[in-house]
Amino acid sequence: MISDAKSVDDYVQALSSERREPFERLRAVLAQCLPPGFEETMSWGMPCWVVPLATFPEGYLGNPKQPLPLLSMAWQKRYLAFYHLGLYADPVLLGRFLSAYEATVGEKPDMGKSCLRFTDPARIPYDLIGELASWITVDECINSFLNAKKARPTRKTAGF
Repeated sequence: MISDAKSVDDYVQALSSERREPFERLRAVLAQCLPPGFEETMSWGMPCWVVPLATFPEGYLGNPKQPLPLLSMAWQKRYLAFYHLGLYADPVLLGRFLSAYEATVGEKPDMGKSCLRFTDPARIPYDLIGELASWITVDECINSFLNAKKARPTRKTAGF
C-alpha cells in the first residue's frame, strides 16, 4: 500500500507491531549487506534503496529529481512485498537467485517480475535476501540501467 510517510522511520512507526518486527529485521539485513553507495529513502510511497542523484545525476528514466532505484519494500494488504529491479533486468541474476532460493527454502518463491511476496514473515529467508542485496554494486546498478536503456531505446522503462 502506498504510504504518505515522509521518512522510512515514519513509515516504520505507522506499522502495526506484528508487521514492524519483520520489516525492521529485513531493513537491518539490507543496511548490513548492501554494498556502499546506496541510500535509503522514501519513493513511490514506500521505503527504497537507490543510487543517489549525487552519484547518478541523470536520475531514473532521465528524471534528475528521481534517483535510480534498486530495492524497495512495503507491506501490502496480505504480504510484505520486496522489490529488486536487478531480478527483472538481469536474467543471470534471476537464475542465480531462483536456484539459491529453492535450495534454501525448498520451494519456488512467490514472485512477479521483480517482486517477492512474503505472506508469512516467519518464512522470510533473511540471510538469502541479504546475500541478494550484496550481489549488485552501485556501479553495476548504473551500468545495468544504462545497458537496458540502450537495448530498448523505444521502451520508456528500458528494463528498469
